[in-house]
Amino acid sequence: MTDPTEPAILSQVAAYYGSKLELHGSTPQGVDWNGQASHELRHRQFLRLLEGAPDASVLDLGCGYGDFLRFLREQGHRGTFIGYDVAPGMIETARALHGEGADRQWRIGAHPTDVADFAIASGIFNVKGDVPNESWAPYIHQTIDVLARAGRRGFAFNLLSLSSDPERRRPNLYYADAPGMLSHCLAQYGRSVALLQDYGLYEFTVVVRHKPAE
Repeated sequence: MTDPTEPAILSQVAAYYGSKLELHGSTPQGVDWNGQASHELRHRQFLRLLEGAPDASVLDLGCGYGDFLRFLREQGHRGTFIGYDVAPGMIETARALHGEGADRQWRIGAHPTDVADFAIASGIFNVKGDVPNESWAPYIHQTIDVLARAGRRGFAFNLLSLSSDPERRRPNLYYADAPGMLSHCLAQYGRSVALLQDYGLYEFTVVVRHKPAE
């Protein structure tokens, strides 16, 4: 069931990231990350999901200007890439930077009509703005369901962690409880779930593999 607050949330998210892109261009800061080194480290966690599958298709929900495609190609990944973002400017920039063709497509939106082997979402749950936590948390769970449907073989996403220092937290950001999210995913999507929180950033990545059909 779709949350009636979702359109307002998505409109706010699109405006926020559109303004970041306009201010910083196609840089990590343009998608509200601190810098290139942490951006690369964040990308690298998703390789756990794609391990041993260089030809698998990938759907990136909240793809920004498409930097994960660049990263994947540098890692030798050859599969089809489909990027979705709610900010039209992000999709326009992704097309300008990376082109479009049989192995890469770009779409505006939050609810993919495509299904890929694997689906990922990086950073899309962090900036809640003035949305209260009690509205943002259900939005996250609904979006994880969207990811689960978009990745036939599995999916992965990241979140800022409550393990971060309280004095460094920002009121416009959402910080999640890692054990709670792990329990949620185990209950909803089966036992093949990994929680990665050992890569030096104040966040964690969840990797979920779907059980193969028998």
